[in-house]
Amino acid sequence: MTNHSEAAGQFEPDSSVHADSVVARPGNAGDPFGEPVVTLRTPAELADALPYLLGFRPEESIVLIALHGKRGRFGGRVRLGVPERAEDWPCVAEQLAQCLVGGSARRGERPDGIVAFLCQDPVGAETGRQVVERLRPLAQELRTACGRLDVPVFEVVCISQDRFWTYCCPDVRCCPPEGIPLLRPGTSVLAAAATYMGVRATATQSEIRGRLTPWETAAAADQERALDAASVELLPRMLREAECDGDRDADSREASDETSREVCDEEQGVGVASETLDLARRIMARLEAAPPAPGDILDADNRDDELIAHDEAAALIFGLQVRTTRDRAAEWMEGTEGPPALRLWRALSRRCVGAYAEYAAAPLALAGWVAWSLGDLAEGQEALDMALVADPRYAFALLLNQACNDDLDPESIRRCLRRKRKARDDVAPRRRRRRRTRTASEASRRTASEASRAPGSPARGPQQGRRPGRRIAKDTR
Repeated sequence: MTNHSEAAGQFEPDSSVHADSVVARPGNAGDPFGEPVVTLRTPAELADALPYLLGFRPEESIVLIALHGKRGRFGGRVRLGVPERAEDWPCVAEQLAQCLVGGSARRGERPDGIVAFLCQDPVGAETGRQVVERLRPLAQELRTACGRLDVPVFEVVCISQDRFWTYCCPDVRCCPPEGIPLLRPGTSVLAAAATYMGVRATATQSEIRGRLTPWETAAAADQERALDAASVELLPRMLREAECDGDRDADSREASDETSREVCDEEQGVGVASETLDLARRIMARLEAAPPAPGDILDADNRDDELIAHDEAAALIFGLQVRTTRDRAAEWMEGTEGPPALRLWRALSRRCVGAYAEYAAAPLALAGWVAWSLGDLAEGQEALDMALVADPRYAFALLLNQACNDDLDPESIRRCLRRKRKARDDVAPRRRRRRRTRTASEASRRTASEASRAPGSPARGPQQGRRPGRRIAKDTR
């Protein structure tokens, strides 16, 4: 039974919470009052805290949050959608518990307790109270799974239809069967502390996903036709270039392959990869020149969509299917490049319509990576989750999703991408010099060959080699 007079957790900036909530905006070091610490004592305050801990208002979600120390400082957290089939609940509960406890232990601080949330709105004629009863076995599975790892669950809160219930307090005086209305947004002490720290939690999970979901409007048909045309034009070229890349990477090569290598090198300069990256840079510049007006997110996304033609979007979607091209695009993750890149990847995710839904894995993974790199872990995780729905085996999204769940610092990935970019920039001038030297040499050979064939010119080259041979043969005979 929960004692609602005791502190259930603390909202502290220096706690090991993900960067999109309390660590993202630390207070000024010179502030004499320091950073705010808010103590949460009731399920109502816990329910009010959830959006600030996640960075968005969750929907259709299971959320586990670790508590540390005697005062119940908030730590890491995990979130997953509520499985539709009740027979999947035991397995999901076990996986979530192991992920949270194991991840906290790897970071050096095993949790002393856990708070769980079940968020789901009614379906059809179902009421919020019926949702609570339907999910009660899931709540028990979560408590059992965490208990097997020797970590108690102090509270399980169900949020549905703007009300909340607790599974751990049977006292109807403080937790009535009809539930308790959620606190009005922005009115709690926690909301004031979060505003002071620059934390925002106004977007819902569906609003974040809506910015990345493929079109379902009449324009989707035009975009699909553009994707069909791009597949006919680009896929054969991409296959040829992939074959050239395979030849170039071979350990040994016969002399007769020299011409093939030169053809591949020539195609590489004007190939799909170069075209994709150049087009992406041009569109990013176009987006940067038209900054989104503050206010309605839908209007901002619609404006971005108008700045990108159907054929441009189709060419970029196909070009990003190549791993090396996508990795080059992932380097635009910070500074002035980051925001327009994120807007571009969102727009391309919305263009993967109809039969091209699987192609969304690349732009979604890029959107997730850039959002995370820019400090928005909430959108980053949602985008990476959607990328894995589009393609569950997409390695790029799998690795980034694991890094997010393990609460890693994206700076380690940024450093790696910066090194790759610098190494390529250092090599590029040498490649250009070699290309100019090779081009000048080829031009010299062509000039000499043309001069040897000109009327009245002295016989040189192969002709001079053949004639003495014939005379010697005659003399020998």
